[in-house]
This record gives sequence, structure tokens and C-alpha cells, in this order.
Amino acid sequence: MSVHIRELQSELSRELGRVVVGAEAPIRALIIALLARGHVLVQGVPGLGKTLLAKSLAQALGGEFKRIQGTPDLMPSDIIGVHVFDERERSFVFRAGPLFADVVLVDEINRAGPKTQSALLEAMEERQVSVERSVFALPADFMVLATQNPREFEGTYPLPESQLDRFMLRIDMDYPEREAEMEVLERYGAGESSQPLVRALSRLDRAMLEAARSELVQIHVSAALQGYVLDLACASREHGRLLLGLSTRGALALLRAARIACGLRGADFVTPDDVKDIALPVMAHRLVLSPEAALEGESDIDIVRQLLADTPVPR
Repeated sequence: MSVHIRELQSELSRELGRVVVGAEAPIRALIIALLARGHVLVQGVPGLGKTLLAKSLAQALGGEFKRIQGTPDLMPSDIIGVHVFDERERSFVFRAGPLFADVVLVDEINRAGPKTQSALLEAMEERQVSVERSVFALPADFMVLATQNPREFEGTYPLPESQLDRFMLRIDMDYPEREAEMEVLERYGAGESSQPLVRALSRLDRAMLEAARSELVQIHVSAALQGYVLDLACASREHGRLLLGLSTRGALALLRAARIACGLRGADFVTPDDVKDIALPVMAHRLVLSPEAALEGESDIDIVRQLLADTPVPR
């Protein structure tokens, strides 16, 4: 049984739920990404608590939190850092940018230019950055949480496929249910700030996180289940409504996420239902629709649902 994994889920869900109301699904997705050392793209209209969710996670983890605001004039050196001349040392020294933190929130990432977006590629994949022939390591649990508004196009730059593929999950945040939104109004309607609640969050025991990650290795994944994940990937690559299907990196992310989903429900072996449970946030943002599909109003979520319905499930 996945005791430590479920303990971690209970602890983080309780703490984050003290600040962010009605976000059970996004919180679960963040826990999956945390266990897998993955990065998360949070998509939704403004005012749904995306930034608050990221700040709360950083506080609960007890790690260093940095925020980067995406703007058209943001340069790679603004986030990575630069070498400056130190008068005392009589030499150039590296001044690290905000990218050197445990949890980095890149707010409105699609407002940053392509050059700055590309500066994140090495950091997200290899957890290091290269500056003037020198390589600097990032924290071991380095996580990027990026937000974007899917309905805003003026002054934005679509994320390239190579960067989208580096986000393990995409969380689509929608308006909360009426009861949850009523609780938000009751809690924050008097004008009280959420920051005192964020600062009061209990910090997660890092030993619990490492124990939960160690338990993942014990969860069994059959050859048939691996074949099912590969079948989904191949079906996406051959789909007539897609220009780009699931990459090998995406297939690995789907398998890892399914393993964690299995652990979160306390089971010892991964089933096709675990894959289906996590397929939408792992697969959808990696697919590129054909112009015909986009013009007809079909979405990446619709395609993933088709793939899940059409791909045979192993017995």
C-alpha cells in the first residue's frame, strides 16, 4: 500500500485547501507534478486564484519562491542572471536571477517573447542554466508553474511545441462551483488579504516527500499497460485531425503520472483507468490540431477523449 503517498496527498490537500477554495482537481494535479519533479502550466481566465495557488504551494513546501512577470520586453538575462564586475574581487561574478528558486511562478508566460521563453528550455529539462560557457545547477526540486490566459491574444506569443512538451501537466482552471465561490466571498469579501493565511501554512516534512517518491518505485506497471500508453501515443501521431501527436517525453510523462495516480488511490499496480484518469492534463497541451480541426471548433481535449474512446484497452 502507498502509505506515504497518501499521507503526502492528505497533508498538502489540507494545507492548500485552507487558502484556495474549490480547487481540489488542480491541487491533486500539483501533487502529481511534485512527486514526479514535473512542471505545470496553469491555464484559465484572470481572477481564479492561479497565482495564489502557486504561492501557497511554495509556502507549504518550505522552499524559496520567486515570481517572474511575463512582459514583451522581458529578456533572458532578467530571469537567468548576468555576470557583473565586482570591484572588490576585480573580476566578473555571476548574479543569479529569479530562476534560481525551488518554485518559480512565471505569470502570463505567453506575454514573454520567444527568446525569453526559449531561455527556460534548458532549465526545465536539465535543471541547469548555461551562461557564458559556465553551467549553474538549479535546486533539486526546481519546479516551474506558469500561467496563461487562453482567451487573450493581443500582445501574446503562443508557446512553442518544444516548451509545451516540457510541462508535465496542464491544469485548466474554470470558475468554481457556486458553493465554493460563496465560501470565497464569505472568507475574503471583507477585504482581508490572503497573504496572512499563506504565511501561516504548515511546511511539509521533506522526509515525507522523499518517502513518497521512494514508494513509487514499488508500484507495478505491466508490459501490457506500457503497451497501452504507447498505443495512445501512436494513435495520436496517426490521427487525421492532428499535425503533432504525443512525443516520447509525453508518453513517459503519461506513464509516470498514471503510476502516481495509482499510488494516490492506495493501489499497488497501475490499471488502464489510472491512465485514463490523468490523460487529459498530460496529453492535451502537447497535441497540435490541424487547421481544419481548429476552424471547426474542435479542441485538444476533444481529441484526447476520442483517442481514449477508440484505443483498445488491454485486459
